Amino acid sequence: MIYSVEDEADIRDMVLYALRHSGFEAEGFAAAPPFWAACARKLPELVLLDLMLPGENGLSILRRLREQPSTRGIPIILLTAKGTELDRVIGLNEGADDYIAKPFGVLELLARVKALLRRAGPTEKAGRLTAQGLVLDTERRLCTADGASVDLTLKEFEMLRFFMENRGIVLDRERLLSAAWEAAYEGGTRTIDAHVQSLRSKLGAYGSRLQTVRGVGYRFLEENE
Repeated sequence: MIYSVEDEADIRDMVLYALRHSGFEAEGFAAAPPFWAACARKLPELVLLDLMLPGENGLSILRRLREQPSTRGIPIILLTAKGTELDRVIGLNEGADDYIAKPFGVLELLARVKALLRRAGPTEKAGRLTAQGLVLDTERRLCTADGASVDLTLKEFEMLRFFMENRGIVLDRERLLSAAWEAAYEGGTRTIDAHVQSLRSKLGAYGSRLQTVRGVGYRFLEENE
């Protein structure tokens, strides 16, 4: 069950339709009180949360969810018209798992939801990411392709892990740079292109899963694409 807390009816209806059409159970709420009442009846698997809400705002809801032991581990994606870096950082620092600024595309939303549920759920063995015959053992820091070892540098490994954790999602170069380097890097985002090219070469047939999205960045294709 996915809960969407959004006071704009058109957006809430669009999100619920997209989720249900993709096979998810979903309920929507225009404000905090009915959301908390629903949580008392049944906890969701994921929450889509707007920041600007009447009464109790999204940040307050986020903090309460993270403070309560029963809801602390629920994945949360912020959906908000606030697109500044400060708003994004505040939300992530308060415990949000992801952030999508309005207006957003339905396909991107669904990809983010699936990726977050995949990371949070039991579908992957702990410390192990798989994509058909491509396996990433994050605990032992090993990569294999159809059983053969793939020798990756530290940054290549971190980039591939981020790609596989977010498969289907278009990732811009700045986001990839932040994921692999974790701190400000003065070499510029074009270093991402060089690392992706190297990854494609080392992964052999699986290198084609790294798709270039012109003018934006890259994405790791889902199995059925």
